[in-house]
Amino acid sequence: MERTFIAALAAKVKAVTGRTPGESEKRAWINSLSDLSRTLMDAERGRLEVFVEFPMPGNKRSSADVVLAGFDSRGKVSYVVVELKQWSEAALFEENDRLVDVPGMRPHQSHPAVQARGYRDQLRETCSALDGRPEAVSAVVYLQNAQHEDIRDLYQKSVTEEVPLFCRSERGAFITYLRSRFSDEPGQVAGDILAQGAMVPTGELLDRAADVLRGRDQFVLLDEQQEALQLIRHDIRAAYEANTKRVVIITGGPGSGKTAIALSLLREYADARDRVAYVTGSRTLTKTFRRVIGGRDKDIAGLFQYYNDYANAPKNRLDMIIVDEAHRVRAKSHDRYNAARRSDRPQIESLMEAARVPVFLVDEHQVVKPGEVGTVAAIEAQAQILNIKYHRVSLDGQWRSGGSAVYDGWVRRLLNLGAADGQWDGDPGAEPWPGDEHFDVRSADSPAQMEEFLRARMAEGGSARITAGYCWPWSDPLPDKSLVDDVVIGDWARPWNANGESVRVGKAPTSQFWATLPGGFDQVGCIYTAQGLEFDWAGVIIGPDLIARGDGLRTVREASRDKDLAKRTVSDEQFDRLVRNTYKVLLTRGLKGVVIYACDEQTRKHLRALVPPVTP
Repeated sequence: MERTFIAALAAKVKAVTGRTPGESEKRAWINSLSDLSRTLMDAERGRLEVFVEFPMPGNKRSSADVVLAGFDSRGKVSYVVVELKQWSEAALFEENDRLVDVPGMRPHQSHPAVQARGYRDQLRETCSALDGRPEAVSAVVYLQNAQHEDIRDLYQKSVTEEVPLFCRSERGAFITYLRSRFSDEPGQVAGDILAQGAMVPTGELLDRAADVLRGRDQFVLLDEQQEALQLIRHDIRAAYEANTKRVVIITGGPGSGKTAIALSLLREYADARDRVAYVTGSRTLTKTFRRVIGGRDKDIAGLFQYYNDYANAPKNRLDMIIVDEAHRVRAKSHDRYNAARRSDRPQIESLMEAARVPVFLVDEHQVVKPGEVGTVAAIEAQAQILNIKYHRVSLDGQWRSGGSAVYDGWVRRLLNLGAADGQWDGDPGAEPWPGDEHFDVRSADSPAQMEEFLRARMAEGGSARITAGYCWPWSDPLPDKSLVDDVVIGDWARPWNANGESVRVGKAPTSQFWATLPGGFDQVGCIYTAQGLEFDWAGVIIGPDLIARGDGLRTVREASRDKDLAKRTVSDEQFDRLVRNTYKVLLTRGLKGVVIYACDEQTRKHLRALVPPVTP
């Protein structure tokens, strides 16, 4: 019976997250769940509904160990998030009350009370089943193998986080806590309400970011995201105390929470009057941040700057510099119009020297242009050259694409890009879309069918954009300033988005704001206007530079119209990787769903075998 349950649980975790649980995790389930089951029986609360590895809304790579569902003494639904640890001892990491060290495990993990509070807050924020009663969800930590003295450092934080912490020697108090939260009524109905209740969207990142930086909102960070935030706080303090520098490298895929962490830090340290800046190498991204997040507040808008602004900056000019999309860092800073923004130093070095704590946000699968050199290895090597201590934090979460880690893995398989850690077993290769209730994937037989489907989603209140591989010419505007319908597929034709130098043409926004201003849907965007941004629904046209032949997809150099990729210095191997990365980015811009159309007939047939078709 036990083996059957654990096998079923492991299969469910893999289906939801794309991650295969290891043997140590399965043993932990057996030990922890058995102990919790006995505790519930001793508390006379054995009829509660128990959710194991409950996936967090919007980030299925994070899951609460257990969520208990039942009714309180007034007959109202009640839920308790239980964070279970088998630790026998733990201590604070260098006196940081949000990070802990556990003997025999990786260093500086999140305090379990901080973890549990994150899950609790995420449910309070997104779960419609609560019906306006956030107090219906509480959180608790239970360390079944620890004695009080062996974890004494952890208790103070549990008090400030309002998350009770119980250990083995306090099992009686844990039983009393459970009785206070639940009556002895069966919990099946409360469990159904939680499982079937809709999850309320938290809003698009940039809209929420504006509220975060104005102090009206905050991001709920979970697991590795919370660890990254605390590690950066720790390094800033340590750098000041030792009068030295620290480097932090945060890696993760689209929507893994890198930007949410960075914006949380930006708000915190800007409020403290520290010298901080958020820099990118993208005009589109920086100007969008300034407009959407900064708005009319010049102080907030001024926090968003460019890599080249720090080409010749004095050492430690800033306390912290956040380098977003660091994979796009160039070999050297170069601005042909401004000598102050040019330097012979490596751009990584310039950015690293500009602040006491440089924070690099990296996704190597988003390198889409030759000359982009911001790999993790290059950043670490530069830190070693400068003799700067560095930390690397990997984020496995997936917040974009409906929080679907399964979709992220599916796209990697489709494009043969390799797996993220633990994302799949066996050989890579395209597979049929397995489905995900929170993310919709469709194939279209024509661009007109794609456009019709996406317009219907916009009519329902969502945002949508169509992007394409760079496989068509890109004309200058006509004398009357109208855009040329360059993207021609059969009898369907649309213009590329207006270029950065154009004045706004009719309803068409300039390139920097194509993804966020009204009117952008009527043009086709490219990698350079879509990267770093998001919309509810993404339409992706796979051009003739990526075709299905044999068992998978291959790239076609002759079909590309991207001048940067046409250079002789770009090898066939580089071209192949850059094109695959480009489509990886385009396919992961959607929050709710994606519609895919391929120009090549064999490729459309290949996709139809993998992806359900668009329906009216």
